[in-house]
Amino acid sequence: MLFPIYTASITGNGVSEMIKRKAEDRIKEWIQMSAKALLVSGARQVGKTFSIRRCLKDDHCNYLEINLIEQPELATVLEQSMSVDDLIVNLSAATNYSFIKGESILFIDEVQEIKDIVTRVKFWVDEGSFRYILSGSLLGVELRNLRSAPVGYLDEVEMFPLDFEEFLKASGVNEDVLGHLRDCFDDRKPVGELIHDKIMKHFRRYLVVGGMPDAVREYIESGNISKVTAIQQNIKELYKLDFTKYEAEDKKLMIISIYETMPSQLLKQNRRFNYADIKKGLRFERLESSFLWLISAGVVIAAYNATEPRVSLSQNQKSSLLKLYSSDVGLLTSGYGNALRTKILTNDEKVNLGGIYENAVAQELNAHGFQTYFYNSHKNGELDFLIEKDTQVVPIEVKSGKDYYVHSAISKAVDNPEYEIETAYILTNYDVETDGKIVYLPIYMSMFITDTVEFPILEPID
Repeated sequence: MLFPIYTASITGNGVSEMIKRKAEDRIKEWIQMSAKALLVSGARQVGKTFSIRRCLKDDHCNYLEINLIEQPELATVLEQSMSVDDLIVNLSAATNYSFIKGESILFIDEVQEIKDIVTRVKFWVDEGSFRYILSGSLLGVELRNLRSAPVGYLDEVEMFPLDFEEFLKASGVNEDVLGHLRDCFDDRKPVGELIHDKIMKHFRRYLVVGGMPDAVREYIESGNISKVTAIQQNIKELYKLDFTKYEAEDKKLMIISIYETMPSQLLKQNRRFNYADIKKGLRFERLESSFLWLISAGVVIAAYNATEPRVSLSQNQKSSLLKLYSSDVGLLTSGYGNALRTKILTNDEKVNLGGIYENAVAQELNAHGFQTYFYNSHKNGELDFLIEKDTQVVPIEVKSGKDYYVHSAISKAVDNPEYEIETAYILTNYDVETDGKIVYLPIYMSMFITDTVEFPILEPID
């Protein structure tokens, strides 16, 4: 089966310029204001190197970029440099780059190749002659020690696949439309049929294309979903190679099995991860370290079971019950075959997209900094997601069909005064409605669910 080709209006060199990343605003802020080192983290292929490079070029920075995987000899140079003077002299000799004190920025990509980098970063920043950007993938990389650097030495920006708002902008949706959508979200008013239908078409394409930058570029440039799929399959193979490269021998097959089983788990009515699907009789304790590895690698997203839908969700967490979602919905659907993806693109209403919709929402919430939970009770039913937003617990139900008014679990949660729930979201294929504390939102409006709480600056206590 061949996919239809969706004609795109953007071609040539303008494609990369259309893909603007929110993380780049924070990178540019660091370039302009911070004297700390900057760590840009995230899974492979999410666009870290491209965004860093573009920000440095846009700000006309004087910088040297080195890649410790492509240039392993430079890892040795860094490891053998006992002082910043040694570092600059040795790198200058190896690269023919002339450092300028007070101006030059050293951009070290694939920084995980130097295991004690945190010690060196502290020293480099404290010495003060130059500035440093570090980038690394979380695939099998022990970045915990780096993150333990005192706040005086290190800023961090974490990158994810393009979220839906970034995808819309890359697809040519203008700021006036996005502003209208945001106003409708804030004011709880209908979007209107014309715009709603158009954004739903974009959303269905997002389910297939996802947010990996190379896949999005191909979609924008050619509209050829078959080529997009080839890119996605290559990315998944790179991930699997990383599993075998970095993980201990006895965990390799387990990690690959979890990753390959996840798509089938999401097609089930009960989307909680079933350990027996990997091996009969297998218990959570045998898999826990593999789950944590995949989560910290940025390859999967976990929603943990919360025993009660109330603050604090982390204190009510039951770690042995969890749902696993792909970090990118396009990578997920690329494993379901051409027939299902064609039905998504053509809006075949007979197909149950519940798990795929949930994955898109989990991806969006993850990119917005939320730890996601779910709730299940024999008495009260199941809530797809729970998040803590604006100091409150907010339940979220995801409905891919026409029965979105049927939601006894969320109604019971809202009506229970012990839970103190002020707002609940039901994400659907339809326009905005409200019913008391329950707000019905189009599925794409998950892009506006963010936490707006900012802590005040505390004055000294007399």
